[in-house]
Amino acid sequence: MSEQVILIAEDEQMIAELERDYLEASGYHVDIAADGKECIRKFMSGSYDMVLLDVMLPEVDGFEICRTIRMSSNVPVMMITARKEDIDKIRGLGLGADDYMVKPFSPPEMVARVKAHIGLHERLSGTAPVSDGAYKAKVIRNGELAIHPDEFRVFMGEKEILLVKKEFELLLFFAENLGIVFSKDNLFEKVWGIDAIGDTSTVTVHIKRLRDKLRDAGAEDEYIETVWGTGYRMKALEK
Repeated sequence: MSEQVILIAEDEQMIAELERDYLEASGYHVDIAADGKECIRKFMSGSYDMVLLDVMLPEVDGFEICRTIRMSSNVPVMMITARKEDIDKIRGLGLGADDYMVKPFSPPEMVARVKAHIGLHERLSGTAPVSDGAYKAKVIRNGELAIHPDEFRVFMGEKEILLVKKEFELLLFFAENLGIVFSKDNLFEKVWGIDAIGDTSTVTVHIKRLRDKLRDAGAEDEYIETVWGTGYRMKALEK
């Protein structure tokens, strides 16, 4: 397997070096950008397996960088910031970030989250090593919606829908549990699990993004229904 490379965007040198040291000790190669413009330049010209992104960067802030990354890449993005406001978490996740850590944080926990996000991204994108006898590719269909779990691809009819990792996982979970109602807490536990940041509002954000993307792709039905006072479900549709 080729060496995995992580881009750290952090203007506080001591924090950047701390993150680098722990990640390099875990076998990762690390590249550091000290401001937003340098981060975008390096990301666009390099090849990275994950980005650790400080929100309050000089030149270009982390929110705008996340937006730029998501225009061309599904690479995992974890935002790291000293700001604790929920609105910042929701904004970052709404722009496509996969995770969020608040300073001061535990470096071993940071490494654990990085490993989890990179491993899951590799499995979903089909780049992880597979053993002999790996399961056969499958397609999950519901109405005009077609999900290819092995290829990390989603189609509405003939049109492909580009999703980030957590959007894909959430949609796949719904499709594998048609008609079953799940509360936000249920979905948070099942989809985000132990790597979650601890805020179920991210479920609402991701469901809104999924609905928007399905609608933009031409969905004539509301695939993900709100069951008032209870939660959400994906309704079964005929082809």
